[in-house]
Amino acid sequence: MAFDQALIDELNLLVKFPETMMEGLKVHHDAEPAMIEAAVRLYEKGLATQKDGGYLTDLGREAAQTASLLLGLMSPQNQ
Repeated sequence: MAFDQALIDELNLLVKFPETMMEGLKVHHDAEPAMIEAAVRLYEKGLATQKDGGYLTDLGREAAQTASLLLGLMSPQNQ
Protein backbone atom coordinates (compact mmCIF):
# COMPACT_ATOMS: atom_id res chain seq x y z
CA MET A 1 0.00 0.00 0.00
CA ALA A 2 1.34 3.42 -0.93
CA PHE A 3 0.53 6.88 0.37
CA ASP A 4 -1.94 8.23 -2.17
CA GLN A 5 -3.00 11.89 -2.18
CA ALA A 6 -6.20 11.22 -0.21
CA LEU A 7 -4.22 9.56 2.59
CA ILE A 8 -1.66 12.37 2.58
CA ASP A 9 -4.51 14.88 2.92
CA GLU A 10 -5.86 12.95 5.91
CA LEU A 11 -2.43 12.84 7.54
CA ASN A 12 -1.95 16.58 6.95
CA LEU A 13 -5.30 17.27 8.56
CA LEU A 14 -4.58 14.97 11.51
CA VAL A 15 -1.41 16.86 12.42
CA LYS A 16 -3.38 20.14 12.44
CA PHE A 17 -5.59 19.01 15.33
CA PRO A 18 -4.61 20.56 18.66
CA GLU A 19 -2.78 18.19 20.98
CA THR A 20 -5.09 18.96 23.88
CA MET A 21 -8.35 17.06 24.26
CA MET A 22 -10.08 20.33 25.22
CA GLU A 23 -9.79 21.82 21.74
CA GLY A 24 -11.07 20.66 18.42
CA LEU A 25 -10.72 21.65 14.80
CA LYS A 26 -13.32 23.02 12.38
CA VAL A 27 -12.96 22.59 8.62
CA HIS A 28 -15.08 25.38 7.16
CA HIS A 29 -17.27 24.99 4.09
CA ASP A 30 -14.97 27.32 2.12
CA ALA A 31 -11.80 25.33 2.90
CA GLU A 32 -9.95 23.50 0.15
CA PRO A 33 -12.15 20.68 -1.16
CA ALA A 34 -9.39 18.16 -0.43
CA MET A 35 -9.41 19.15 3.27
CA ILE A 36 -13.21 19.00 3.46
CA GLU A 37 -13.14 15.51 1.95
CA ALA A 38 -10.30 14.46 4.28
CA ALA A 39 -12.32 15.59 7.30
CA VAL A 40 -15.29 13.50 6.17
CA ARG A 41 -13.06 10.45 5.70
CA LEU A 42 -11.52 10.88 9.17
CA TYR A 43 -15.04 10.97 10.60
CA GLU A 44 -16.08 7.88 8.62
CA LYS A 45 -12.98 6.04 9.88
CA GLY A 46 -13.89 6.88 13.47
CA LEU A 47 -10.92 9.20 14.00
CA ALA A 48 -12.91 12.43 14.43
CA THR A 49 -16.25 13.16 16.08
CA GLN A 50 -17.76 15.34 13.33
CA LYS A 51 -17.75 15.38 9.53
CA ASP A 52 -16.21 18.86 9.64
CA GLY A 53 -13.57 17.98 12.23
CA GLY A 54 -14.77 18.30 15.80
CA TYR A 55 -12.58 16.46 18.27
CA LEU A 56 -10.33 13.49 17.80
CA THR A 57 -11.53 10.19 19.16
CA ASP A 58 -9.12 8.06 21.21
CA LEU A 59 -8.14 6.29 18.01
CA GLY A 60 -7.81 9.64 16.26
CA ARG A 61 -5.46 10.95 18.96
CA GLU A 62 -3.31 7.86 18.56
CA ALA A 63 -3.27 8.33 14.77
CA ALA A 64 -2.42 12.04 15.12
CA GLN A 65 0.45 11.28 17.50
CA THR A 66 1.80 8.65 15.15
CA ALA A 67 1.46 10.98 12.15
CA SER A 68 3.30 13.73 14.05
CA LEU A 69 6.07 11.31 14.98
CA LEU A 70 6.42 10.16 11.38
CA LEU A 71 6.44 13.74 10.14
CA GLY A 72 9.21 14.59 12.59
CA LEU A 73 11.26 11.58 11.61
CA MET A 74 10.92 12.23 7.89
CA SER A 75 11.50 16.00 8.00
CA PRO A 76 14.62 17.23 6.14
CA GLN A 77 16.34 18.50 9.31
CA ASN A 78 16.49 14.90 10.59
CA GLN A 79 18.38 13.60 7.56
